[in-house]
Amino acid sequence: MQFLLAFLVVGPLIGAAAALLPAPPGLKGKSPDQAVLRHGVTVTGVMLAAAIVLTLGFDHDHPAKMQATTDIKWIPALDVRLHLGVDGISLPLLVLTALLTFLCALYSYFKMPSGPSPKAFVALLLVLESGTLATFAVLDLVLFFLAFEMVLIPMYFLIARWGGDQRQAAAWKFILYTLLGSVVMLLGLLLIGLKAGTFDMVALATDNGRDITTSVQVIAVLAIGIGLAVKTPMWPLHSWLPDAHTAAPTVGSVLLAGVLLKMGTYGFVRIALPITPDGMHVFAPYLAAFAVAGIIYGSLACLALARPGAKGDLKRLIAYSSVGHMGFVLLGIASMTPTGVNGALFANIAHGLITGLLFFLVGALKDRYGTTDIDTLAGSAGAALYGRAPRFGGLLVFGAVASLGLPGLAGFWGEMLAMFGAFDPAPGLSRPAFLTFTAIAALGTLLTAAYLLVVVRRVCMGPRPTADQPQLADVQGYEFAAWTPLVALTVLAGLWPAVLLGLTDPAVQKLLAGGKS
Repeated sequence: MQFLLAFLVVGPLIGAAAALLPAPPGLKGKSPDQAVLRHGVTVTGVMLAAAIVLTLGFDHDHPAKMQATTDIKWIPALDVRLHLGVDGISLPLLVLTALLTFLCALYSYFKMPSGPSPKAFVALLLVLESGTLATFAVLDLVLFFLAFEMVLIPMYFLIARWGGDQRQAAAWKFILYTLLGSVVMLLGLLLIGLKAGTFDMVALATDNGRDITTSVQVIAVLAIGIGLAVKTPMWPLHSWLPDAHTAAPTVGSVLLAGVLLKMGTYGFVRIALPITPDGMHVFAPYLAAFAVAGIIYGSLACLALARPGAKGDLKRLIAYSSVGHMGFVLLGIASMTPTGVNGALFANIAHGLITGLLFFLVGALKDRYGTTDIDTLAGSAGAALYGRAPRFGGLLVFGAVASLGLPGLAGFWGEMLAMFGAFDPAPGLSRPAFLTFTAIAALGTLLTAAYLLVVVRRVCMGPRPTADQPQLADVQGYEFAAWTPLVALTVLAGLWPAVLLGLTDPAVQKLLAGGKS
């Protein structure tokens, strides 16, 4: 188990280096490009298998316990350690990252985005996977920052080199926003480590910030929170996200929404809540206010994009929907209750599955139509997916109803628990204020249903195609292989939420109690 977790973090880096080497003569296949894309599928498949074995070997009776740990001295003068471990909070995120990266590599093998050589594409994809897995596995503040930053460069190049229109501007906006937020976050992390005398996240969480004064905690939460809020993204620090999603290739959008956004909210749960609880208590009402503002703002922006004549981009609409969905995650964290935090962690996984599926679908829709402009898709004849590609249309409807939080699917539980947590927040937080936030968030669920149903009506419905209209390909075999796991897991998590909550709840209880089970 100890070796397996270390292999999960380092394995993709070894695979990235191997991707840049010439393919062995017997493994070239039809072309070097095909060989390197197959290499990407193989490496990410091995990482997914390792994540599954790690899950099977995980002690599910004690999910609050940090398992598969590695703890080696790295910089003794600062007590910085190569400390890795996994518990019920990080395990689902590790599996989600490994799954989505494998599905992206599989999809790219059959539908490589237009751009430079696949060698660099596969290498960047694997470096991105390594950085993301490391973020969820490390237990040292300095290592967390390094892993947090490690994903920026690969995502920048994936957008800038393999993206669509306006890709250079979108890539620069992405990296400038996130780098500026990270610089501020580093100051907060250093402040905690130097004041407490250690950067070890387990020791700091167990202490619950008792060695750090309230004023220092407030400053640290403000600094760390800004960096995490940019990555989440929290309104009003979200403006890089729609441009990045619109310009990114399909697999870039899937990974950006599915796992990169989760790094920000994971940081709030793993660092801010247990290590600086007094500082979080001060900022919790403001975090909740920004969260519900994002919920309403994201929903209204989507409604504006979906209306006829707005020339709205479907990919951009889903990006704005992420601002709203991540608002529910932040609201659950701001409640500082086990119920709210569990809801936030559940919503994290649900959003990764559902939005990952939606970005896959929109990318495939663009491949078929050459555009994601909603007005063009819903023109005089309309995309009419029900009649022209019934399986594709059915999958798009499934993604939409899952995203709006239909009971029985994964999107329902996280948002409901986040609002339950806000309905009865932690002691010391203003109940009337959080009741107001809960009511606003509930309004956001109605707005979410409204814009998604408008999209379904405009894109999926319409007259049956006439004989002179070109035939539209339905779901292909490789698409079915890449999308089916996301559909199945969305249904499984919706019907059996204990799969996730049984892992996260004991770990959350221990984290909020200062390391006491």
